[in-house]
Amino acid sequence: MKALNNILPLVKNETIKMIKKKRFYVILLVLIVLVPMFAYAQLRQAEDKREKFGTDWRREVQQAITDNQNSLGSDRVPEEWKKYRKIYIQQLKYYLEHDVNPREPGGVSFTREFLDNAATLFIPLLIMGVGSDIVSSERTSGTVKMLLTRPVRRWKVLLSKLITLMMFVSLIIVSTCVICYFISGLFFGYRGWTMPVFTGFQLRGAEVDISGVHAVPQWLYIFMQAGLIWFVSVVVAALAFMVSVLVRSTSASIVIMMATLIAGNILTNMASSWTSAKYLFMVNLGLTNYLAGTPAPIEGMTLGFSLAVLAIWGLCALVVSFLVFTKQDILN
Repeated sequence: MKALNNILPLVKNETIKMIKKKRFYVILLVLIVLVPMFAYAQLRQAEDKREKFGTDWRREVQQAITDNQNSLGSDRVPEEWKKYRKIYIQQLKYYLEHDVNPREPGGVSFTREFLDNAATLFIPLLIMGVGSDIVSSERTSGTVKMLLTRPVRRWKVLLSKLITLMMFVSLIIVSTCVICYFISGLFFGYRGWTMPVFTGFQLRGAEVDISGVHAVPQWLYIFMQAGLIWFVSVVVAALAFMVSVLVRSTSASIVIMMATLIAGNILTNMASSWTSAKYLFMVNLGLTNYLAGTPAPIEGMTLGFSLAVLAIWGLCALVVSFLVFTKQDILN
């Protein structure tokens, strides 16, 4: 209890410093600017399809199935892409058979699609924005020396920074969901919470296995999405935290994390033949893809495997951070 009382004032102090940096407000501004752009783009796309197919969503879905089936016979389409399209075709057929419009516009559906697309790069970059300089910036400004001259153990100082970082990680995830829903709702309406979303599609060899397919309400699907994205964000934050401890320069720590995340996003699309790449954290960031039924980038990867890999990377990053920070000569 005494240790907790010692840490709470430090967490409060770190929270105030984080707010004064205004990084969190910048992230909110980015979301408020970009989400309407994405929503408007989707609205225009929906209007174009309405002009072509009218109100008959079944014709639209059937046309998408036909187009994708035709592409499977093309030699110009890579085999990797064909795997994705096979599952996509089966998903569309399943929705059609169960009389559910998979492209029903709505604020909830937009939020679900946005989270799917933002999970591997956009949201990790936002997290990197608040985590990459949480320690290195204090070295650059010299304020870390003032902190460490106080009668407080080093690990408590670092723990307070970590707790503050995780608080803001959670705030970013919640803010992303809330902003997406309320802004997109202005374009599409706020309906769709109970719409069924089918999950559990799996590719076994050349065939799509639908034995494990089941419907979940869209609100529950988004809740699961948000939980997986939060886990990814915590791991990315832990790694950014480690880089911030190891690297004295703020700009260098930001560049390192940004380059790593972007390189990982590119590698995910190219690493199907490099099986050892599945142990890299960057290749395992797409946890929401397992919910959607998207094939894993490398054979043998599963949701449990990716969770374990990310957990190990995150724990190792925290161990390194505390060991280095408590032993390193920071005052000179």
